[in-house]
Amino acid sequence: MIDEGGGSDSPKPGKLQPSKVQSNLTEPEQVFREAFHVRVFGSPAFFRLWLAQVVSATGDWLGLLAISLLAIRIGAGSEGAALSMVLAARIVPGFFFGPIAGVLVDRWNRKRVMVTCDVSRAIVMISLPFVDSILGLVLASLVLEAFTMLWSPAKEASVPNLVPEENLTNANSLSVVAAYGTFPLGAALMVLFGRLSTALFSSSWADNLRLDDEGLAFYANSATFLVAAFLIITLPLPIRSETERQAMGSKGRELAHPFQDLREGWRFAFQNPVVRTVNMGLATGLIGGGMLVPLGAIYATELLAAGESGYGYFITALGLGVATGVGLISLGQRRLNKTRVFTWALVAAAFFLAASASFTRIHVTAAMVFGIGICAGTVYVLGFTLLHENVDDDMRGRIFATLYTLVRTCVLFALAIGPLLEETLDRFSKRFWERNVEVFGVDLYVPGVRLTLWLASVIILVAGVVAVASLRVGELSEDHT
Repeated sequence: MIDEGGGSDSPKPGKLQPSKVQSNLTEPEQVFREAFHVRVFGSPAFFRLWLAQVVSATGDWLGLLAISLLAIRIGAGSEGAALSMVLAARIVPGFFFGPIAGVLVDRWNRKRVMVTCDVSRAIVMISLPFVDSILGLVLASLVLEAFTMLWSPAKEASVPNLVPEENLTNANSLSVVAAYGTFPLGAALMVLFGRLSTALFSSSWADNLRLDDEGLAFYANSATFLVAAFLIITLPLPIRSETERQAMGSKGRELAHPFQDLREGWRFAFQNPVVRTVNMGLATGLIGGGMLVPLGAIYATELLAAGESGYGYFITALGLGVATGVGLISLGQRRLNKTRVFTWALVAAAFFLAASASFTRIHVTAAMVFGIGICAGTVYVLGFTLLHENVDDDMRGRIFATLYTLVRTCVLFALAIGPLLEETLDRFSKRFWERNVEVFGVDLYVPGVRLTLWLASVIILVAGVVAVASLRVGELSEDHT
């Protein structure tokens, strides 16, 4: 995965190149297909990258479900601890390897990085059916996540090379659909493989090949990675010219001065006003928004008396809201001030979260959660679009790796601290107020879960206000220069 060679006829960085894939279609069919790809996806090349993401994301969800089921089966008697260890192994590498992965992505051939990572992940998946220990699952998860931490920044850094700037918002909307809309497909495949393994594979040879539901899922996941690698290898991504490669010298082939590159990336991430705003807004906002995931079930049970079905109602409303937000942004992208909408969507999310925690009627609360989803979809799509538009090609790997690291850290912090904070505030409320306070003559029930969600909304509001202030500081600095 080191820098590749390139001659004088190599495509220039950042420029779209015509597709060289052969086609047997008639000329009118070819024209229609090209027009469809350009109008919807920005370019035929990005359409192939998007297909690769859809295929590999479906496999990712399928593989994650299979690994979770295998961990529970192997760790019989201590299922919770086994599952926690395996899932933690999918998170931990991001804190340590994420930043340096961005440096490597900026130095190496990004197409080769993605193809190598996909093939490597396919090999790991093929071996998983024969793993019979939690330690083996943990090690496999660590390796998988390390390759993913290389693949993701390489993919994000490549998008502006395949899509015109005016289509970046739509491209990021489609990426959200590919990344998260494929979960139901992965779950459905897991159910299908469970039935197939019971109906078709009950012989000894099938047992030797591990053709149970988990084994079939791992083999299918391996195949998705190979298909994604094939699609990516056809992409017309730019390669460095001979002059650029010689100027880099050993820097592109060896890990010389990696920390200098790392510092340069972090310095740019926090000095550029737009990049700083996106990083702070997304990461800090996720601390507040992430608490909704573990606390939503408690809120639905304790305050709404809706039980598990009420929590499912929330998750559905959140998902529909995200889809609506992504769709609205795609439709109105050409008329939007992206930075303004990004920051004010954060502020709006804070108010929706505070409102959702204040009502006791499930339909009203679900409507507020739907509003949170709209804001979340807006923030995600516009955040990535702003980074694509404001970061040069040679810096994108480090910037997106920095973003992924911040996001993972904040989400993990929210998931871990949310339940603990809820218990602490519940004890506090019970001791001093007996969980009831009077506001303007009205008794208000304030258990820990409601107080925690209110606090989460304050965190998101602070993130939005800081993002607005960060942009204004940047604008004032530009006016003075």
